[in-house]
Amino acid sequence: MTSAIGHRAEFLAGAVVLTAAAGFLFWGFGEGFGRDPGYEVRASFPDVDGVAVGTEVRLAGVRVGRVTSVTLNPATYMADASLTIPQDIVLPSDSAALIQSDGLLGGAYIQIQPGGSPDNLAPGDEIEDVQGAVSLLALMMKFVDSQAQDAREGP
Repeated sequence: MTSAIGHRAEFLAGAVVLTAAAGFLFWGFGEGFGRDPGYEVRASFPDVDGVAVGTEVRLAGVRVGRVTSVTLNPATYMADASLTIPQDIVLPSDSAALIQSDGLLGGAYIQIQPGGSPDNLAPGDEIEDVQGAVSLLALMMKFVDSQAQDAREGP
């Protein structure tokens, strides 16, 4: 009798663990389940440091999409990124895409700044106005160099 209760408890504990695991999977990957996948636009950046597949695409600070691919264009030596945007978000054709940092130690994301054009981007179109990633290390080195130059020149 005791073994039947023990087996039932083990079965229930296993069922709870599997249900929790399925819940986490649905939560983590659930954005694509039952939703319209949206449309894809492209952007070519001179530098995509910190951007990879899955990186957030934000509009007004709100996550509206994801980066679906990043490849090197061998003809232009630019990084071509594909961005998936929901169907209900229509971007003007003169919108800009900027790679922003989430903080000093944080990751990067792509910020979309909508333009004012009456024409809209269609699926497969390219966002022409882009700004690549800004290296914080390069900025700090420029600052240090400028301070050293000022010190050498004197008052």
